[in-house]
Amino acid sequence: MGVVIEREQWALTPLAYPLLSAAGLAAVLLLPYFSARAAAHAAGPSPSPFDASAGPFLRFRRAFLLLFALASVVEGIQSVFGEDEFVRCGLGREQMAARLAATAAAALFPGAISGVISDKVGPRSACIFYWVLQLAVGALKSFSALRCAWINNFILALASSVFSFCFETWLVVEHEKQDQKQDLLFDTFWLMTFFESVSLIGSQEITNVLVSNGDNGFLLPYAFAATLSIVGILYIRNASSTTQHASAIGSYQKSFFAHVLRGEWSSFSVLTCSIKISDRNHCVSDKRVLILVLAQASIHFAVSAFWFLWAPTIVADGRYAQLSVIYPCFLASRMLGSAGFPWFYGPTAPFQNEDSLTIAYIGAGLTLSIVAYDYQEIGTLVILFCIFHACVGFILPSLARLRTMYLPNELRGGMMSFSLSLANAAIFVFLLQDAHPRNIENSTILGLASCGLLGAGGCIHMLRRWRKHTRQNARSL
Repeated sequence: MGVVIEREQWALTPLAYPLLSAAGLAAVLLLPYFSARAAAHAAGPSPSPFDASAGPFLRFRRAFLLLFALASVVEGIQSVFGEDEFVRCGLGREQMAARLAATAAAALFPGAISGVISDKVGPRSACIFYWVLQLAVGALKSFSALRCAWINNFILALASSVFSFCFETWLVVEHEKQDQKQDLLFDTFWLMTFFESVSLIGSQEITNVLVSNGDNGFLLPYAFAATLSIVGILYIRNASSTTQHASAIGSYQKSFFAHVLRGEWSSFSVLTCSIKISDRNHCVSDKRVLILVLAQASIHFAVSAFWFLWAPTIVADGRYAQLSVIYPCFLASRMLGSAGFPWFYGPTAPFQNEDSLTIAYIGAGLTLSIVAYDYQEIGTLVILFCIFHACVGFILPSLARLRTMYLPNELRGGMMSFSLSLANAAIFVFLLQDAHPRNIENSTILGLASCGLLGAGGCIHMLRRWRKHTRQNARSL
């Protein structure tokens, strides 16, 4: 007589996603009336992130956010199938890890220098290059014979690297040329994260509509992504812009070394700084950029580790859950975190931006540490992952704001691609280990990601102390 083992399916409460989405939308809609900046502007009309006035930068921002949302939809379509796409190509777990590791290695150097090239040729050209990459992979995957080609993974890895900085760089350069208020730029940062989360949810819905039961149905989303890529290319080519190219190559290299690479050396040779206040302040400035590089690398590595391991963690030990229903809750939590960003910066905010960012980093690190080293039920894991994504939604626009404060705009793409290359190198090492008999446990990877986030939180706290110390030195002069 056989033994039948029944598996109980865990079901997410139907109210989870609507409540998270409603909270995010409420945070956006109530912002002009109850935020700290609204109190600061009590004597006049309160600024709104969705201001419908006809200023040149506001017109550019509306078109920019629409284009960025389309790019996020394309990003979501290309990644929505995840592991299932490899399974349909007949690849096992070790083969998946080997292909991803080879892709990461091949795209590591091009991704690292793509930001530098973007700074040289201009952000608009970098955005066009991103759309060309998406058009190429969408066209290749539209044919069933080419859907499993390795070149698709390489192009997608390179496109993701370019996507991480090209649109932000374009926005910052356009804002600088039009000489607008910083509040408009900071609002656009969190709106980008908000719109990206909404677009990723929308890409899942679009894919579900286009996909049918047959294998040919899986080709339609890629054809749709290729069509959106053509729209993006045509719009950027025809759009008017005031952006200009960066400085000459020689001056760029000197500036990049002084602001980005010198920060790493200065962190190991603090004693070489002169006793003079001005020299000490210069060393502190170098270390500020280094902190931003490490903070960006830590959050990128943590998010990548999460997307690799969240599904195996939830269904571990034979547990069963509908992952496609849980996934939108993570993105809705990210929407909520990004919508909370404008409530915590400004002269009347309850915390300084660095303090809030430190708390967000520590919160994200603690949630991953609990997941890594303490066995939890599915419901608890989902709550922890939602908290993690809410922290990520707050961290991303906060880092963009700090980059604007401490880094020259003409070096932005190079600095961001350099920080991402550090995280991608660590990801490549872990993927390479996973391609062979398992040497590193999933809990170890999540634990290292947690340590990176906690360390980044401490570094951001030091950044605030250095800024306060620099102001005191300036007053003493």
